[in-house]
Amino acid sequence: MVDLVVLGARLQELRHSRAMTLQELAEAADVSVSMLSSVERGLKAPTIVVLGRIADGLGVPLADLVAQPEDSRVIVRRAFEQDTADEPGGWRRTILTPVIPGVNFEWIRTVLPAGCDAGRFAAYAPGSHEYVVVESGTLRLTVGDRVVELDEGDSVYFAADADHAYANAGPVPCAYHVAALIMRSRAARPG
Repeated sequence: MVDLVVLGARLQELRHSRAMTLQELAEAADVSVSMLSSVERGLKAPTIVVLGRIADGLGVPLADLVAQPEDSRVIVRRAFEQDTADEPGGWRRTILTPVIPGVNFEWIRTVLPAGCDAGRFAAYAPGSHEYVVVESGTLRLTVGDRVVELDEGDSVYFAADADHAYANAGPVPCAYHVAALIMRSRAARPG
């Protein structure tokens, strides 16, 4: 498990050693100033994608940001440590997986209210993959120009090097899980 206070101090130390302001690093990393500030203060657990962007912005390997746990074979992320974001439109996503240096995998649980369109997400680099399983409700997944309707219990795989979108046109909330293997950072986050 990553100690957020230690991670924040390390990030701040690296930024100061490069004489970078929060704004300069935010621009170099394509991450918001508020996110950087929250990470530096140990208040927010960044996703692996965000950590990768920050490392790129600092010009350091991701491992330089995150110290290896003593026992890297078992890493627990307690429910209270999971990063939850309430997004515009009323939908919520929770990052379930711990951040592991060098592992570009995320498992995310998302809940879309009835009638909610989460919007379109940019493609990952070639070689990226997403697996989606619907926990409850119905999900409309669009990959490129293809639309797939998924019901409770349905699952799908798609190559994530295409634009994709998630929407719930149904009358009840839709909960679904995304398991994403991300080859490189991108401009937007998995849904």
